[in-house]
Amino acid sequence: MYNSQGINDILFLMSYGGVAMYALITGLYLLFRRGNAIDPSVSSSKILRQWAAAFMFSVVASHLWWPLVGLASDGDDKLIRIIIVEVLDYITVFPLIIVVMIYMLQDRKREIWPIAVGLLPVVMIAVIGLVTRYELTEIAMAAYTLLASIAFIIYMVRAVRQYRRWLRDNYADMEHKEVWQSLLLLAAIILIYLVYAFDSGSLLLEYLTQINSVVSISFIVWRVETLQKLDCGCQREDWTEKVVSQGEERLATGNSEACEEKENVSASTSTPSNIGSLLEKHCEEKKIYLLNDLSLSQLALHIGTNRTYLSAYFAQQGITYNTYINRLRIEYFIKIYREQVSSLKRPLTAQQLAELSGYKSYSTFSAAFKKIMGENVTTWMKSENGS
Repeated sequence: MYNSQGINDILFLMSYGGVAMYALITGLYLLFRRGNAIDPSVSSSKILRQWAAAFMFSVVASHLWWPLVGLASDGDDKLIRIIIVEVLDYITVFPLIIVVMIYMLQDRKREIWPIAVGLLPVVMIAVIGLVTRYELTEIAMAAYTLLASIAFIIYMVRAVRQYRRWLRDNYADMEHKEVWQSLLLLAAIILIYLVYAFDSGSLLLEYLTQINSVVSISFIVWRVETLQKLDCGCQREDWTEKVVSQGEERLATGNSEACEEKENVSASTSTPSNIGSLLEKHCEEKKIYLLNDLSLSQLALHIGTNRTYLSAYFAQQGITYNTYINRLRIEYFIKIYREQVSSLKRPLTAQQLAELSGYKSYSTFSAAFKKIMGENVTTWMKSENGS
């Protein structure tokens, strides 16, 4: 991340130091701030914030040890110092990006120890290079890291697909939960860093690397603060009933999921054979589906069954939990829209009706409406009005 040409370039030195300071500030922010500044409505994962902060500090450390290369003398001594600082990058900056990406996936706990195992070959290559002073050691290290990164990207593509299926099986609302865009962009960032590693002699690439660092840091902070934490821990759910607008009876609850083990012990009063009637009685008649962020586990607790039975029931019906809830919400939207039109009063907007139908995000509602009805909501409303 540093070239000896940069020593004589004041603008580069300013940008280099500025990026290090930016990384330090954002790292301290993620580590010590309580709550989110970007989206206060989102409760982000504490462990994800900590790993993201660790990545920021690794960027700072990298910006401290790389200037040693610019001050090094020519010859074998310089080669040794370059190998040392490059391997430090390979065992800190890159794996920490990977850990951040892994912790964005919340469907299950994924082990991170394989990352350390995957770093052993690059460390061995570096040690051999230090002993033999082999000129191609840098290229060998970069080549191995590139291949390892490609393998990781393939792994992440599969993991994200599994995660997306898990989301749709367990959540009706997708806002602040999807992560595939973040992961693909971060994977691209890894490749950009590695491309740079194959040509460290260009000052232009030095500038591009600093720009890439700023983009990476900003993006990670934004993603961490907009990704809703999805708890799968043993937190009890407090369910209370209250009357809200339009005279509809709803439930108010927090965002955390109940512990699955507790479900199996205390909420196993039903069998898969009667889940359909339980859903009709406790979910559809009481309009529980209007609750924002209602999860599969929460619904299972409320109707008196467990998460496994409820999930199996939806699979038998050939639908997902997401499809079931959205279908009920869209039907409710259509119902109250038609009531508004027939009442001769000034109808509420589609955004207002979508909110009453259980959606916090209009874009989520719009996508669900089009998927279920086969047309966008504007076209449907025009056809309803005969225009």
